[in-house]
Amino acid sequence: MRIDIVTIFPEVFAPLESSIIGRARKNNLVDIRIWNLRDFVHPEDRHRKVDDAPYGGGRGMVFKCEPLFEAVKKIKEENAGSKVILTTPQGTLFTQEKAVVFSREKGLIIICGHYEGIDERVSSICDEEISIGDYTLTGGELPAMVMVEGVVRLLEGVLPGESPANDSFFSGLLDWPCYTRPEEYNGMKVPEVLLSGNHSRIEEWRKKQALMRTKERRPDLYRAYVERRETREED
Repeated sequence: MRIDIVTIFPEVFAPLESSIIGRARKNNLVDIRIWNLRDFVHPEDRHRKVDDAPYGGGRGMVFKCEPLFEAVKKIKEENAGSKVILTTPQGTLFTQEKAVVFSREKGLIIICGHYEGIDERVSSICDEEISIGDYTLTGGELPAMVMVEGVVRLLEGVLPGESPANDSFFSGLLDWPCYTRPEEYNGMKVPEVLLSGNHSRIEEWRKKQALMRTKERRPDLYRAYVERRETREED
């Protein structure tokens, strides 16, 4: 899979060279390329200006459409068929289900928004607009990295075994409680069932704990999980 990221701050993406994502890149399981939007401004613009004041007045600056159109055009010449994603507070919420869908794409082009917004005409070349939450960030660089992390870890060979299927949200539930050595610390003990060696009992305990934790901490997810289960039973 190939992921192209268009940004005015290429240096921000250094973390994508580390940990799981870094190993996946070294093992050629994913090809991640960072593009500087300033490289696509009009050749006569010696200041490499990518933004301008908004028509109609108002505060802040707006990304110009021309460099973004040129950037996407160039990337698609190299990797046709890529899905174009714009990071924006107005977008659809990024979820585990969305990560699964994106992981099945041939390629992704992620445009990092910034400043007060992006010229609305850019939406005409975007397949989807995505937000990572209902809060304000300076730009789309962090959301882009969140999406890359969520997608890449689902690619075949990136994580050992079937570990992604056990992650929180993958089944619609939060993860169960985890413990490791020592068995007791400051009077707090590891649940006996985890020490029993009885794998069927452990699995049953983990499922119950995941249900309880989701119901207590994320009742919205729990309701959605119950509704999906009831729908499957009716079918």
